Amino acid sequence: MRRARLGASGPHISRIGLGGWAFGGPGWPHGLGPQNDADSIRTIERALDLGIDWIDTGAVYGYGHSEEVIGRALAGRRDAVLVATKCGRIVDENGHLTSRLGASSVRREIEASLRRLRTDRIDLLQVHWPLPDGEIEEGWTEIARAVGDGIVRWAGASNFSVAQLERVRAIHPVTSLQPPYNMLRRAVEDDLLPYCAAHGIGVIVYSPMGTGLLAGAFTRESAAALPDSDWRRHIPPFQEPELSANLAVAEGLRPVARRRGCTIGEVAIAWVLRRPEVAGAIVGAARPGDIEGTVGAVDLELDAEDLAEIGVLLAERERVLEGRDREPIGPDAAASRPPQRAPR
Repeated sequence: MRRARLGASGPHISRIGLGGWAFGGPGWPHGLGPQNDADSIRTIERALDLGIDWIDTGAVYGYGHSEEVIGRALAGRRDAVLVATKCGRIVDENGHLTSRLGASSVRREIEASLRRLRTDRIDLLQVHWPLPDGEIEEGWTEIARAVGDGIVRWAGASNFSVAQLERVRAIHPVTSLQPPYNMLRRAVEDDLLPYCAAHGIGVIVYSPMGTGLLAGAFTRESAAALPDSDWRRHIPPFQEPELSANLAVAEGLRPVARRRGCTIGEVAIAWVLRRPEVAGAIVGAARPGDIEGTVGAVDLELDAEDLAEIGVLLAERERVLEGRDREPIGPDAAASRPPQRAPR
C-alpha cells in the first residue's frame, strides 16, 4: 500500500487509515447503530492484512468501547500499528456529553485511553473539538507535557480553524489536522489545506465518503431503514431534499467507477487523496468486506476526464441546493450542540 509522510515531522502512514467510530456501537448519542465486537475485531485484522497501518478512534466513541475493542484486536500486533485517538469530549458529573480541555481532564483522558487501548503510549493524540474555546491553550499545553513524558508521540488537532491552529502552534508543534473533507463538504479547500501545506502540518481527513452517502450502496430505502440509534437518521444530509441531491452525486460517479474498474467509494476516496496536502483518509468500516471495497483508492489516480465529470456533478448539486443552510456531514458534526444526557 502506498504511504505518505504526515506533515514535516510526523510518521509515514498508509494513505488509508481505519476509522473506529462504528466500533463504539450504539450506546452513545452519535453511534451508527448495533455493532458486533467480533465483526469489529475481524475488520481490524483484515485492514492490517491489506496494508493499512494506522487506526483512528476517539475516547468518546461508545464512551471508550471503541478503544477497548481496538486494544483487544491489537494484542500481539501493537508495534506494527499507529494508533490515533482523541480527547476533549467527556461525560460530565451530571451524565451529559460535553467538552472539556482543562489540564486535569485531559490527563485523566490520556490515562484512561492508555488503559483501554492496552498500551504504554498513544501515537497521535488529537484534540477532538476546539471546545471550550477558552481552554484550548490549557489542553494543548497538557498534551505537550504528555509528549515530554513519553506517553504521547505526536500532537494533533481535529476540527480546528486556521486561527485556532495559530494559537496552539505557539505552544507546541502541530503534527496533524483532522478535518472533514469529501465531495459534499469542501470548505477546507479555501484556507485550511493551504495553511497546513505552508506550515508543515499533515492532514488526515475524515468522512471521505460522506458517512456512507458516497459509498455507492446507499439508497432512499436504506436511509429510511436506518435504526433510530444511528446518528445519521436525524441529520439533513440523510433527509430530503439533501438526500436526493447527495445520492444523485453518488449515482453520477457510477460511470467513472465503471470506466476505472473500481467501486464508487474508491472514486470518492481517490478524489480526496488527489490533494497533495492530504496524507491520508480515514475510512470507516463495520465488517471486513467494507475495507475490501475501499483500499483500491490508494492506487487510483483520477484523470482530467474523471475530474471534469465529477465537477459537473458537484456543480449541479450546488445548483439544486443553492441558498440552503446545510448540515455538516461527519461523525463529529453534532459536537457543538447543547449537551445531551448520556445513556446509562
